[in-house]
Amino acid sequence: MNSGAAVAQPGETEVPPQNAPSSLVRVERVNDRELMLYVYSGSMDKVIPLEVITPADNSVPRPTLYLLNGAGGGEDSATWRARTDLLGFFADKDVNVVTPVGGAYTYYTDWIREDPDLGVVKWETFLTREVPPIVDQALGTTGRNAIAGLSMSATSVLALAIAAPEVYDAVGSYSGCARTSDRLGEFYVRTVLAGPGDVDNMWGPSGSPGWRDYDPYLNAEGLRGTVVYVSSATGLPGPYDTFDNDFVEGSPARYANLLVVGGLLEAATYQCTVDFADRLNELNIPAHFNLRPAGTHSWAYWEEDLRVSWPILSEALTRG
Repeated sequence: MNSGAAVAQPGETEVPPQNAPSSLVRVERVNDRELMLYVYSGSMDKVIPLEVITPADNSVPRPTLYLLNGAGGGEDSATWRARTDLLGFFADKDVNVVTPVGGAYTYYTDWIREDPDLGVVKWETFLTREVPPIVDQALGTTGRNAIAGLSMSATSVLALAIAAPEVYDAVGSYSGCARTSDRLGEFYVRTVLAGPGDVDNMWGPSGSPGWRDYDPYLNAEGLRGTVVYVSSATGLPGPYDTFDNDFVEGSPARYANLLVVGGLLEAATYQCTVDFADRLNELNIPAHFNLRPAGTHSWAYWEEDLRVSWPILSEALTRG
């Protein structure tokens, strides 16, 4: 970290009293390039771990990329760190990479009601108001931020960028559905959230205003001035959908899952993405779209998306 950083000292994580302001409660140094920051969320009354990759050169302040995991929220094995060469890719990059551990099956949004399984869910508040100033202070950043995510969080990052354009200068959305309130968008949301929690506690029953308020397609005007990268594929088998890829590992069942489930999910996101491209074009909002002719809903494509979109996000982060 650069000399301007002010961080809490390592030690036991102590949860502040209820209704206390959000704060950095603990820091762990993993190695010379990795940290764990533990941030207390006042809105959710719990401590959220943040995985941090620090810049290759931290002699001066650097910008920050918030990189979100998918439906599992980084609480399972399907994570950027486990499924991609994340550390290798950012080994020579001058950026702070911050990934929260948590938020499984929440769409990283603020739920209108406390859920019996998930509790109080206020991830939009956390990611737009609570954590950015804490990270900026702890890491001594430039204050410029980008946010990127895949699958579930590919919708979330667009909505978060719309909600807080003063926080996020750029957004990368990989294989998500940029609709939540039309029939396809709601179907996709309810399919993704087929886990713990009652989806109606998120934005209310079908047709409730929350489904429209969170819809990036309907609220796309909020992306004007933000650098945008969006990708998806048709769902047809592509170059990474092979029997010997790292996920399949020669398993016929996994291969069938990749082609059938991964194909159907990606086909749905593709239609959403085509519609979203048309929407931004109608609004004359510039954006980078990567519409692949083939490819499933799987990690090899998302790792490629991160690499392809990084120069675009990086340029936005380093503007004067």
